[in-house]
Amino acid sequence: MSKERVFTRAAVLGTGAWGTTFAQILADAGLNVTMWGRKATTVDFINSGENATYLPGIELSDQISASTSIEEVVTGAQLIVIAVPVAGVRSTLEAARPCLSDDVVIVSLAKGLELASHLRVDEIIEQASGLGQDRIAIISGPNLSREIAEHQPTATVVASTNQQLAIDIAKACHTSYFRPYVSTDVIGCEIAGATKNVIAVAIGAAEGMGLGLNTRATLITRGLAEMTRLGQALGGDPATFAGLAGIGDLMATCSSRLSRNFSLGHRMGTGLSLDKALALSPGVVEGVRSAEPILAVADSLGIDMPISAAVLAVVSGDATIEQMGQMLLARPQKMDGWEISLL
Repeated sequence: MSKERVFTRAAVLGTGAWGTTFAQILADAGLNVTMWGRKATTVDFINSGENATYLPGIELSDQISASTSIEEVVTGAQLIVIAVPVAGVRSTLEAARPCLSDDVVIVSLAKGLELASHLRVDEIIEQASGLGQDRIAIISGPNLSREIAEHQPTATVVASTNQQLAIDIAKACHTSYFRPYVSTDVIGCEIAGATKNVIAVAIGAAEGMGLGLNTRATLITRGLAEMTRLGQALGGDPATFAGLAGIGDLMATCSSRLSRNFSLGHRMGTGLSLDKALALSPGVVEGVRSAEPILAVADSLGIDMPISAAVLAVVSGDATIEQMGQMLLARPQKMDGWEISLL
């Protein structure tokens, strides 16, 4: 087992709501945290003690500072936290790579698959940073930023193929309101985190159309089945999908207006076009970006993912919201469960 690591200094790359919230978690756990962002205005807000762009009203620790210089932020950091959208993970890490410490470890908050390569975020990190999987971890779970920033209790999963690293990172971000669990199933946690965003778009659309709890429960349950099928086919543990990174994250993301994916689907369900719904989103909606690579991977493995396929049809302009519902209800009868068994 690897030697135990004790972190005192962390760098968070990204100044959005989740990155800022996680920076606050680390600061509350006793670390000094420096954040990097491209927008000078947001960086100035953080240095004034409040990220008014993404977390207005939340007072930040004086152990948090920010800069637009990625070199300044990364140099000397023991722990690098990736808190940018999936599309920006590769370029951000390539820019940071020359400044990485020899013993640095990286943890990802991003959830999704890369559009061009179909790679998971941990795989992108491995390529872009040059680090091995034993120095990479991911965080996944029911982590709605605003609630955590308000110190509402929640739990999460820290996953790494290096169990000791997962334990060390869990210790580094454990606070009175944030409870990390540990996993070695990186694949399962990554696929759950990516896929639940797509499912959330469908469930938001259903609510926007005025449909009720029966529909929500159906989509959550059958969405979980899709996630589990794909995750297991890729080497993930089916048990992961019954935990915080699976059903836990799915329920939170599919039930709250704080979720950008749910909210976007809701706007479309009320009649807005995709472009208009996206324009009203406060940040990147990963469910829209990840639908295509998730379906490409599923198709290559012969995995049936009807809800995800319906969402992709809508966001690509091949179907309307109303047609999405018809596509799902017209499917052949099957046995219940996450495995496919036709009647």
